[in-house]
Amino acid sequence: METEAVRHAGEGKLAKIRHNQRFARHRGTVLEDFIKDFNSLVWSRPLIWLCLGAGLYFSLRTRFVQLRQLKEMVRLLLSDKRSEAGVSSFQALAVSLSGRVGMGNIAGVATAIGFGGPGAVFWMWIVAFLGASTAYVESTLAQIYKEKDEDGRYRGGPAYYIEKAMGQKWYAWLFAIVTIIATGFLLPGVQANGIAKGMAEAFDFKPELVATVVVVLLGFIIFGGVKRIARVAEVVVPFMALAYVLVAMVIMLLNAELLPQMWLMILKSAFGLDAAFGAVVGLAVEWGVKRGIYSNEAGQGTGPHAAAAAEVSHPAKQGLVQAFSVYVDTLLLCTATAFMILSTGMYNVLRPDKAGMIVEYLPGIDHEGPAFAQRAVEVILPGYGAGFVALALFFFAFTTLMAYYYMAETNVAYLNRRLHAPWLTFVLRLLLLAAVTFGAVRSAEMAWTLGDIGVGLMAWLNIIAILILQKPALACLYDYEMQKKAGIEEPQFDPDALGIKNANFWRERKASRHAD
Repeated sequence: METEAVRHAGEGKLAKIRHNQRFARHRGTVLEDFIKDFNSLVWSRPLIWLCLGAGLYFSLRTRFVQLRQLKEMVRLLLSDKRSEAGVSSFQALAVSLSGRVGMGNIAGVATAIGFGGPGAVFWMWIVAFLGASTAYVESTLAQIYKEKDEDGRYRGGPAYYIEKAMGQKWYAWLFAIVTIIATGFLLPGVQANGIAKGMAEAFDFKPELVATVVVVLLGFIIFGGVKRIARVAEVVVPFMALAYVLVAMVIMLLNAELLPQMWLMILKSAFGLDAAFGAVVGLAVEWGVKRGIYSNEAGQGTGPHAAAAAEVSHPAKQGLVQAFSVYVDTLLLCTATAFMILSTGMYNVLRPDKAGMIVEYLPGIDHEGPAFAQRAVEVILPGYGAGFVALALFFFAFTTLMAYYYMAETNVAYLNRRLHAPWLTFVLRLLLLAAVTFGAVRSAEMAWTLGDIGVGLMAWLNIIAILILQKPALACLYDYEMQKKAGIEEPQFDPDALGIKNANFWRERKASRHAD
């Protein structure tokens, strides 16, 4: 009898465990479905057309500044002027590129091609070209309305210019809170997951080991402040970007005979002229814009944080530098990845079928990870290709994590002007490191979904704001160009002469300059 009772008790416990497991799976499925539905709502067609429309509008309003001032952009980014309060233009560019150059340049491009066909690459180019003017506007606004924090460092970004130029503190607080959540908790998971996937593909490293190494290195850097972040970024980003582009060029040269066919495939697929991709033209636009915005971040509101930290004599200078960073990110690095994948045939595509759309996957490749690019380079460099892409991805994604922390910290600093809670910065650091650890071991699909939500929410809030607040940025561009035409080597910014209010930092600088 005792044995029978024990058996029944054991069966009861087992049944309870199985019930709890089913409930947990059901609860997890419900939560995942809700997150995916929310992402579809955020990244609906209106946001895609808002991104493209804003870029086209700002291109027209600035008379295509991204083309006219290209030479000046290159000249300005080489400036090494810095101060105790701010970083140089090149360092600000490096920090900004740290945020732009990451998983989006490798896995993001592959995902766009996988779901949108080769034509998605064309729409990534379009959103980058138009987005350069958007980057000019948002970054110039960040410079106009920047300020010094309690430690004497420059701070600025959408929350600052929304409050000062629009006068809507609730909107500024909303953006700050959304940005802290996005860059502090949602987006880091994508980068950490990509690093872990890349290392597993190339070296068979366990995600837990990769997470530990990343957290230790990242903790050392972010606890050192923005100056340490800028110093690391200005060394790592240019070196790794150059090496990555060189390898891509070698692959393209070795596949030179395929380049004309590849160009034609991209263009035909972009407009649905290719029989294989004719049914996915809408997806080409959708995924090209979505991954383009994720990668180059134009209009998202992340770039202005780094732009505000630069030491410049005129806000338009950093606006032009940040516009150029969009070119570096998409037209150079994303294109390099796309050509590596397309020239070697290592990509997945959506193909029309009688029953609808089906996806053809290459065996054993995670369609949300960096394996596309790794397999492509491996074709040309057997035994080394996957490892090279894994290392490139490590540095790209790692510097992006640094940039995300800086953006989140800047918005915590904005909130602390009212809250006066310095401990929030320490809590942010710990939670971001926890998000990196969690992101490295969770599924890539959920990491990308959460990351897309973060990007989309910031884009909605920021693009609406800069459409309303564009006038000071456009006035700055006109003023800068007039001073350059007048032969002034270092144009100076006078907000009063342009009728710009609440640009307190620049007004105080002007008064100090006159006093001297």
